[in-house]
Amino acid sequence: MRFGKPSFEILKIFFMKKSAILLLVLFTTMLQAQEMKQIPTINVSGEGKIKVTPDQAAISISVETKGAKAVDVKKENDTKIDAVLKYIKKMNIAKEDYQTQRVSLYPNYDYEKKKTNYIATQTVYVLLKDLNKYDALMDGLVDLGINRIDNVEFKSSKIDQLQSDARKLAIKDAKAKAEDFVSVLNQKVGKALTISDNSQVNYPPRPMYEMKAMAMADGGGAARETLATGEIELVVNVSVSFVLE
Repeated sequence: MRFGKPSFEILKIFFMKKSAILLLVLFTTMLQAQEMKQIPTINVSGEGKIKVTPDQAAISISVETKGAKAVDVKKENDTKIDAVLKYIKKMNIAKEDYQTQRVSLYPNYDYEKKKTNYIATQTVYVLLKDLNKYDALMDGLVDLGINRIDNVEFKSSKIDQLQSDARKLAIKDAKAKAEDFVSVLNQKVGKALTISDNSQVNYPPRPMYEMKAMAMADGGGAARETLATGEIELVVNVSVSFVLE
């Protein structure tokens, strides 16, 4: 196919316009990139800290039984767990606040006696929402045969709201620091460009609960204090990049 002279001129003009548009787009992109790089900013950190007294306890308890016959060991364990669950219900703890977490039955070979025993274990998790019931609950459970307290962790029913409050305190702290820095520069702190949030909750150490045979103070019926709840500390650390105006 052959083109006449007018056709070549049209193509030439078309490609020149297309090239000009492409160069304009590239030039505009470069200008925008330079402007973004030249935005004055300040990077600061902020901390929000809130302490709260726990009002709940997450308790993990177990019944472990041992014996020569698997069927007898499992039966004994089931009997004790049945009594444990009925007692928890009797303490007016809602059914959604306790559950069986682990059930196991396995052989254990004694190399010294050269015989096999069986060990059965069942673990129950309890979320105790009234800490005033703690002593009565634990005493009753020990009486019924629990022989392992695996974990006690204190919690707060308001943890979500408290974390939100701590975040706000952290952002306020970061902005106050930024304003301190620029107060002598005749500049103002503008909008935030980036925010990095690193939240953590420090739970108090779990208490050492003494078994009933060892816990009686001075051998009498004096009141005991077996629960030290301490405080839950919520710490939020943020890094914020502010625009300077």
